[in-house]
Amino acid sequence: MQKRIHVAVGVIINQHQQILLAKRHGHLHQGGKWEFPGGKVEENETVTEALIRELKEEVNLDVVSSSPFMDISHNYPDKHVRLDIHLVTDFSNEAKGMEQQQIEWVPFSQLVDYDFPEANKPIVDKILSELT
Repeated sequence: MQKRIHVAVGVIINQHQQILLAKRHGHLHQGGKWEFPGGKVEENETVTEALIRELKEEVNLDVVSSSPFMDISHNYPDKHVRLDIHLVTDFSNEAKGMEQQQIEWVPFSQLVDYDFPEANKPIVDKILSELT
């Protein structure tokens, strides 16, 4: 049976209309690819609670508010992921790779230049079609 993982994902947009991306460490699933920051939703935790916790732990941001953007289920050969994606435009603190991961603020138009995991491609498509 495939491992099932529920993930809270943040499409974080700053005042310059740039989106925060993080590069996955090489030893992780889909390592070396760029992603929208986030992480696993723990048992007895809402998606919003997980998003707030994960963005603080991963990129040092304090989420003030977020709004649902899309929900994706994707099957990789070794696992099934459900991505609960939220837009985050209201946050404080300066983004920093808290797990020594590379992070970048990227203009919308340059998203196509980054290598994303397969499950993230519909997110990029929706950003480009609806937010630009």
